[in-house]
Amino acid sequence: MKRIVVALSTVAVIASLTGCEVGPNYKRPIANTPGAFRGALAPDIAAASTQTPLGAEKWNAVFTDPVLQSLIAEALKNNYDVKIAADRVLEQQAQVGVTRAGQFPTVSGGGTYDAIGLPSGLLSSLNNNNSSSSSTSSTSSNIHTGGLTLSAAWNLDFWGLYRRQTEAARANLLATDWARQTTFSTLVENVATSYYQLRTLDAELAITKDTLSARRQSLELTKKLETGGDDTLSDVRQSEQLYYAAQAQIPDLERQIEQQENGLSILLGRNPGPIARGGSTADAPHPVEVPVGLPSELLERRPDVRRAEQLLVGANANIGVAKAQLFPQLSLSATGGTSSSQLKGLVESKNLYYYAVGTASQQIFDGGKLRNNLRLAKANDQELIDTYRQTIQGALRDVSNALIAYNKTREFRTHQEEVVASATDAVRLARLDYQAGSTSYLEVLTNDANLYSAQLTLQTAEQQEALSLVQLYDALGGGWS
Repeated sequence: MKRIVVALSTVAVIASLTGCEVGPNYKRPIANTPGAFRGALAPDIAAASTQTPLGAEKWNAVFTDPVLQSLIAEALKNNYDVKIAADRVLEQQAQVGVTRAGQFPTVSGGGTYDAIGLPSGLLSSLNNNNSSSSSTSSTSSNIHTGGLTLSAAWNLDFWGLYRRQTEAARANLLATDWARQTTFSTLVENVATSYYQLRTLDAELAITKDTLSARRQSLELTKKLETGGDDTLSDVRQSEQLYYAAQAQIPDLERQIEQQENGLSILLGRNPGPIARGGSTADAPHPVEVPVGLPSELLERRPDVRRAEQLLVGANANIGVAKAQLFPQLSLSATGGTSSSQLKGLVESKNLYYYAVGTASQQIFDGGKLRNNLRLAKANDQELIDTYRQTIQGALRDVSNALIAYNKTREFRTHQEEVVASATDAVRLARLDYQAGSTSYLEVLTNDANLYSAQLTLQTAEQQEALSLVQLYDALGGGWS
């Protein structure tokens, strides 16, 4: 009997070690990536072959404002989206362990102890009726028995069912981890975006206050001229209109600033409150040449693309799981133990017992469940292949859009600076002409309004240029490493 147990165990080990894994092994699908990004300028393309791509740079090398760097570091440490993403990775790690446990046997053990106490009169009557023991003068009134048991069961992974399940679980773990990296990248982008938007609002508030101060002086001048008879009440009212319009903008801008601070505080993992300031959006880096690398590198650098691929790996492994269920399932089970009424008897060989059995089972009719389960796995795999390729196309679109935005917003900002310079000089000349009496106050008002509008537009242009670099960095897969 022992030989049978040893033989079954040997067969189980050999079957587990040499068994096949049904189902296809994963191969990365062919992705049609272009040779260069659309929107990349000639200097950018040349720099791509000789410099480190922007997406491969660490975020503190791209965002040079020390205050912004400290805010990003704080967000990566305290943001709840990051913490939740890390918790999900830990959950998936545990799930891999749960799934992998199916490859191994389960062993359980136990012990029993029974004690029976009987009345002495009952034992005496039993002894009197027993001729062989009629001369016994006394009998124990307690009966004790005990035993130990050990059982094991093993579902043999001959077809690779459990190995494929573990492969799928590990792929899901990697996909979850890449989702965590995507959270990092998105958080860096959101903090930088919110910070630049906040600095733009600060600049607009400063411009509005300067404009209000200038218009206050103009209003005082028109009142003096109207009092002296050199100006009309209409000019005073027009000057008051511009002054009050600028004054009305201040509380609205202050509202936007505090609300922007609250939003940024939440990204940092704080309660709503004030935010420290550093450089302006005009100080944000805007390099002329941006090394973007090759489009094929997005397959390795973009965390969302890597996540899509790991989901595909898991779906491919699930095809093997579905195929393995079509074959007979092999299992081995054994139970052994010892039983004795005396403690020392538990270790005697004559009290040992064991039982071992190997089984094979196969469903004969299931209404097509297993076949359809295989079809389902293959269809899901094809869906994720298309999703993977779609994600790559989306990544290429993001980079191209960001490149176009960066190049065009830089041009827009340059031209807007010229507009502001021209409008500033126009206001200066109009005020000189008005003081000299050679033009009406309407010209002063018109040029003043044009200057204020041009200054605000310039701030928007500087913000768009800074944000386009942030978006390009994120599109290239930066921010998570």
